Amino acid sequence: MRKYFAVKALFTAVIAALLVSCGGGGNEYTTTSRGTGWDVTGKNGGFELNTKYKEQATGPGLVFIEGGTFTMGRVKDDPMHDWNNTPNQQHVQSFYIDETEVTNGMYLEMLDWVKTVFPPEDEEYRKIYDGVVPDTLVWRNRLGYNEEMTKNYLRHPAYQNYPVVGVSWVQAVEYADWRTDRVNELILNQEGHTAKDALANQEAGSTFNTETYLNAPTLTYGGDDEKLRGGKRSQSLEKKKTAKAAKAGDGTGEASGLYVTRKDGIILPAYRLPTEAEWEYAALANVGNREYNAIRGRKKYPWDGQYTRSGKRTTRGDHLANFKQGDGDYGGVAGWSDDGADITAPVKFYSPNDFGVYEMAGNVSEWVADVYRPIVDDEFNDFNYYRGNQYTKNKIGPDGMIAVVSTDSIPYDTLSNGKTIARALPGQIQQQPVDENETYLRTNFDRSDNRDFRDGDAQSTKYFDSKDALRDANKRMYNSPQHSVEADSIGKLDRQYDSSNSRTTLINNQVRVYKGGSWRDRAYWLDPATRRFYPQDMASDDIGFRCAMSRVGSKAKKTKRARN
Repeated sequence: MRKYFAVKALFTAVIAALLVSCGGGGNEYTTTSRGTGWDVTGKNGGFELNTKYKEQATGPGLVFIEGGTFTMGRVKDDPMHDWNNTPNQQHVQSFYIDETEVTNGMYLEMLDWVKTVFPPEDEEYRKIYDGVVPDTLVWRNRLGYNEEMTKNYLRHPAYQNYPVVGVSWVQAVEYADWRTDRVNELILNQEGHTAKDALANQEAGSTFNTETYLNAPTLTYGGDDEKLRGGKRSQSLEKKKTAKAAKAGDGTGEASGLYVTRKDGIILPAYRLPTEAEWEYAALANVGNREYNAIRGRKKYPWDGQYTRSGKRTTRGDHLANFKQGDGDYGGVAGWSDDGADITAPVKFYSPNDFGVYEMAGNVSEWVADVYRPIVDDEFNDFNYYRGNQYTKNKIGPDGMIAVVSTDSIPYDTLSNGKTIARALPGQIQQQPVDENETYLRTNFDRSDNRDFRDGDAQSTKYFDSKDALRDANKRMYNSPQHSVEADSIGKLDRQYDSSNSRTTLINNQVRVYKGGSWRDRAYWLDPATRRFYPQDMASDDIGFRCAMSRVGSKAKKTKRARN
């Protein structure tokens, strides 16, 4: 009998082991493939999965915004009867957003980096620095004295924690790109994947770019191998691989796989401007409100309630935002009824909303990513809505390798206001529009530039059936002025101002949405649903910005569904 039970126990153990190896018995598949059962730890040079990855780290300055559904557009109190923010139901994925607006101090950090790496005294790089410097003259007023603001607001330490202004949409995008590279460069350095001195003594031809590192790592830092493979982790991995290759007798033992890739989960997604839907969702912060009407669009401000002053006992009567309260009243009566600011206020001056985001109403209005159109086309898409997609791909050079911008091939653009900016910096991958190779027989997109899709392209005009009408520039759907600025061979600008009296709108593909009220605006504009537009290459003293970042992986942080 004992022998019988011993054999039975052994048989049961073997069956259990087989079940585990084949996926039964609650196998979490941390070391084997869920599809084949093969080892996925990378042992003996085999396939490797990152099974230890937990979740995306929160980048510097960001707060997590759990995605969900909300009513985008105005429902509550519409005295202006605007037709450009008709309510519609939208869903946004989880993302991250800056807890504050980008400050003067944050922006000055980029200016210092650009000035160091691309010295403006060098004629070759002067346009790079000039292109990122904010327009401090936005403070001037024909009948107002603001000269001290033009001199001090950006650089004086008294304003270093105030939101940066005078920054165009184009410059805001440049800042987000620069910030992406600096954050990921620091992560790699701290994790020991690059040399200790990789962050110091950078020069124009040897800078770090995230996409270059992921796609063509040997071209990063201008191909400086000591910086790329000088970190402790890189050196340790190289020794192991070399020793293993030598032991196996398979040649020189040349190390491979020494660079971080996307599958390692270390590199953060790009900083960028939030989409209009993301910005409005983050501003409303319905996460802390259980009232049905608030979730369905009845919430008027980023805070609860219908008023701009606090109703709490300890702070009763205090202003909840920085805005213009009336003609000639930018702050209230000094001492007892003041909002604490006449122009901008320092960030975190007022309480955050339920997402933990500060100043989503008042202080400065903020750029968002979207190209402006009078309607949000929720009939075509109600998930992660965004207008402005221009799909590109990495350019491949004649040698079959990825083409990277060099110091002698920096591409520049001349904006409509005559300002010159660098379209890409040395070390970045050259981009080109997607073509038929990517769009052929696709059903989800058929072109590179989608800014006009269903609202501005030929198919959406009433002249679609008339080829003659479509050829006529005056018959465009958005008949905006067509100014042009070109630089001749010696750099002199040829400005062609469109003085036609037949133009009917200012809307075109170069105007972007900005959201939220500012220190110059009445309370009406504090509603997150309000929306306005401004040329993407122009700046103002009341428009700033904040960055966002996409969330990869789970919708919520550190959650796990229960097993059924």
